[in-house]
Amino acid sequence: MKSLHLKPLTLKEVAEEIDMHESTVSRATTNKVIQIPFGSFDLRTLFTSKLETVDGNNISQANVKALLQSYIADENKFIPHSDQKIAEYFNSEKGSTISRRTISKYREELRIPPSSKRKEISV
Repeated sequence: MKSLHLKPLTLKEVAEEIDMHESTVSRATTNKVIQIPFGSFDLRTLFTSKLETVDGNNISQANVKALLQSYIADENKFIPHSDQKIAEYFNSEKGSTISRRTISKYREELRIPPSSKRKEISV
């Protein structure tokens, strides 16, 4: 399942739409699996937090993580980007206001080492 195609939807938004408490929706979706032609997925993966972009739209946390992973995969391995440079890239090129600490947190969740550990040295 490609996370880039997820539109941000929170448990709170679902709860408001169906006029129930957020904790009720949370309990109802815990440990539930959805089966689609691409495989089976935890239902909770469909609910993601969202970040606002400069143009007023929203981008899902999963989308940001996928973009981060792709950006790091394509970087120059001899001069890897610091978390601060990546945050500046997201702010200027993607229009998403993301702090360096958030980039660091997402990078760690994706098990991507810091720039000092990603650097390759030519011999």
